[in-house]
Amino acid sequence: MATTRTLFIGGTGVISRAVVERSLALGHEVTVVNRGTTSLRPVPDHVEALTADVRDPDAVAAALGTREFDVVADFLSFTPDHVAGWVDRFDGRTGQYLFISSASAYQTPPARLPVTESTPLRNPFWQYSRDKIACEDLLVHAYRDRGFPATIVRPSHTYDRTMLPTIGHWTDIARMRAGRPVIVHGDGTSLWTITHSRDVAVGIAGLLGHHAAIGEAFHATGDEAPTWNQIYGWLADAAGVEPHLVHVASETIAAEHPPTGPGLLGDKAHSMVFDNAKLRGLVPGFGNTIRYQEGAREAVEFHDAHPELQRVDHELDAVFDRLAARAGSPGPA
Repeated sequence: MATTRTLFIGGTGVISRAVVERSLALGHEVTVVNRGTTSLRPVPDHVEALTADVRDPDAVAAALGTREFDVVADFLSFTPDHVAGWVDRFDGRTGQYLFISSASAYQTPPARLPVTESTPLRNPFWQYSRDKIACEDLLVHAYRDRGFPATIVRPSHTYDRTMLPTIGHWTDIARMRAGRPVIVHGDGTSLWTITHSRDVAVGIAGLLGHHAAIGEAFHATGDEAPTWNQIYGWLADAAGVEPHLVHVASETIAAEHPPTGPGLLGDKAHSMVFDNAKLRGLVPGFGNTIRYQEGAREAVEFHDAHPELQRVDHELDAVFDRLAARAGSPGPA
């Protein structure tokens, strides 16, 4: 069986780095192109690393020349202009272009659960999601009009040990350990699908070079959908403390801290549960092997071992204090 030559646009992000590793395990010949500036997730051995700013067509042309690949996996396109450039470059020069979209593109809030690939795409709250939808629209037309071999993948909340999923990230852990109230959006009972990057990588890597995935869209999400109260509770356990959770309406948080609004109202505020049958039909080994209770321990331990990642957002910290005080829970004097 011939080796699959796979180009990763990106390759050092939360999802892409895990997919690179999985692709190597599957025997792919892997090339990555990116700026080469990350230190958190270095490129593994046996990977060809090309350095170029992917937003600079001249730099990309210098790095890639006229090379062809069996698969191009794009983790770094966020607007239609980004995607259009890669379509023009690889039209006729790849057997598959796999685009990483986002499950936040689905109808928000969803009219029914679980979400399937036929759930409409509409997110009136978050420009990021609308841009991903526009990217998908471009690829659908390219496939229909001229057979461009596109595959669309929509991950949901994917994490690795470098990431904390809550609104305040490390700020929340610092507040927990100081005995201060931690703000949780809504009543904390909405369901949130959260999946480790190593599990998501099994699904995505299984689609690379898979002829039946051409012209199709898949979400790559897990089946674990704990409540936000559980997520905060597992993080507190990992941090070795008992949390003081204060529940505040998502709209109130967004009004008090507008930068939080799009990602909260356009994503985290709503229960999101997915039917993964379509992906499993092509990649039977895909599934949840790492539960978030374990993932929380991994993330807190990693942050404890890397003080440079323990960044408190002082603006958001002050916002949390104001919200807690209004809720009648100002915390210790």
